[in-house]
Amino acid sequence: MQTDTLRVSLLALALVTASACHSGQASSQTVALPDPQADAGKSGDTAGKPAVAVFAGGCFWGVEAVFEQLKGVGQVTSGYAGGSTRPPVDYDDVSTGRTGHAEAVRVEYDPSVISYGQLLKVFFSVAHDPTQLNRQGPDVGTQYRSAIFYGNPEQKRIAQDYIAQLGAAKTYPKPIVTQVAPLTRFYQAEDYHQDYMRHHPNEPYIVYHDAPKLVNLKRQFPQLVKGG
Repeated sequence: MQTDTLRVSLLALALVTASACHSGQASSQTVALPDPQADAGKSGDTAGKPAVAVFAGGCFWGVEAVFEQLKGVGQVTSGYAGGSTRPPVDYDDVSTGRTGHAEAVRVEYDPSVISYGQLLKVFFSVAHDPTQLNRQGPDVGTQYRSAIFYGNPEQKRIAQDYIAQLGAAKTYPKPIVTQVAPLTRFYQAEDYHQDYMRHHPNEPYIVYHDAPKLVNLKRQFPQLVKGG
């Protein structure tokens, strides 16, 4: 993210501009994707045994909010991953872009309810734009890069296969730039970043940049959304 004050100011201006230009930026980034040809599948043997997935796709506020809506998903935590900086790791440091860390979310999910491949499909279609290199929307820098941090060889295989599948199908007009890297450490972000969208639903950044993601999620994946 930009510093919070600057980002809110920029998005307030963007709201006025978008209204004047009838811009559909947030919703137009939604892409209908095929199911992953390679997936871990869902098994009753895994019921009640949570698995973990870690994704980075720009500001973690909206990505966190998207995954929290999914059936089979429990705790979703905003944090930092992918860098070499040792603790303490905090928002101010990561925001400089010099730590190597990306804003990321840690998703705990039940693989008997939702598969890793389904999480990837949501990640690539509504959570962010995987063709933007080291940025998402108004947020620029390596800390906003698109990344999948895998926890085991199976997650690596599924993620790489899906990226290759989407690339071969020319799903996007531009190449996918998502990094696939091993998860070494995940550092939980400060408390005020957790459930940020739920606590600040009327903030201009949330209204313009993140709220449309939930609209698109419910439109495109009604069968995956809690209560759906």
